[in-house]
Amino acid sequence: MNGTGSAAPTIDVHAHLLLPEVEEAVAGHPGLAEARALDARRNGPAALAVNGPMVGKRIPELTDVAVRLAAMDAQGVDIQLVSPSPSHYHYWTDPQLATRVCRLANEGTAAHCAKAPDRLHGLGLVPLHQPDLAAELLDHALESGLRGVEISSHAPGRELSDPAYEPLWSRAQETGALLFLHPFGCTLDERLDQWYLSNTVGQPTENAVALSHLVFSGVLDRHPGLRLIAAHGGGYLPTHLGRSDHAWRARPDAHGCARRPSSYVRQLYFDSLVHDPGVLRELIRVAGADRVLLGSDFPFDMGTDDPLAALRAAGLSGPDLQAVRGGNAAALLRKD
Repeated sequence: MNGTGSAAPTIDVHAHLLLPEVEEAVAGHPGLAEARALDARRNGPAALAVNGPMVGKRIPELTDVAVRLAAMDAQGVDIQLVSPSPSHYHYWTDPQLATRVCRLANEGTAAHCAKAPDRLHGLGLVPLHQPDLAAELLDHALESGLRGVEISSHAPGRELSDPAYEPLWSRAQETGALLFLHPFGCTLDERLDQWYLSNTVGQPTENAVALSHLVFSGVLDRHPGLRLIAAHGGGYLPTHLGRSDHAWRARPDAHGCARRPSSYVRQLYFDSLVHDPGVLRELIRVAGADRVLLGSDFPFDMGTDDPLAALRAAGLSGPDLQAVRGGNAAALLRKD
């Protein structure tokens, strides 16, 4: 079924779905209007005018399993790791509504994947803005049959280095849950409200900031077994780690982790969605071919319609190509 002539499956770890039941649950709440106003300010009117029709055209791929599977076949993808659209995070909700949103997302994703269990695996949601609930709702996602959860780069007023997340990291490590780090929005706000800079610059920036918080704060020292996948190739961080290492050596205030920052990329996973074969080769050089996974951002316009072609363009060796194409993800998804 895969497009490589190999028996091993081709696995895309960065694919999304929309869950109407989540949006129905938050409809009419005052916080939703405020969140949408913030989103509009961050993205700007031109981006919003494009986003609506773009998503609208992709509703079948985002909701209908048969359409998803047909698209996967056309791409040569055997298996997808499916996560809710980051627009479902709703990090403004109170504890009761946050719990409902996450439970609906977990159950809805599980139901979607259950229609093709040999080809679809799912990730749920936890409420980063309600850290006291995060570990409990991670358990709910796992009990629903999902492989872990998707999280953003931060929650309002909290970075991923916040001690309040220690129970989440502990539980994720204990259970072996996958954590998919996928930003939504960028705190640079109106500085990026033209030319879709909110995404093209904002998403890689958010990835780099979030990963730096995990590294420099010692989260990865305390929880070395975390299985965290960073979307968009980890953003700007993997290719600019020399500056982080220099700061760690030169400044005592940058010495919150036990080792040089660049060493921690070997504890993380990264998807391949970097839109540049040279950058992908550098990511593999820095992180290792065993730490990079195929990702497409299916089916959005900032993804790739042909993830295998994007991977082949990097000119990798045969073993490295096969590892990124699916071998690494197969090992992560394998049930003990």
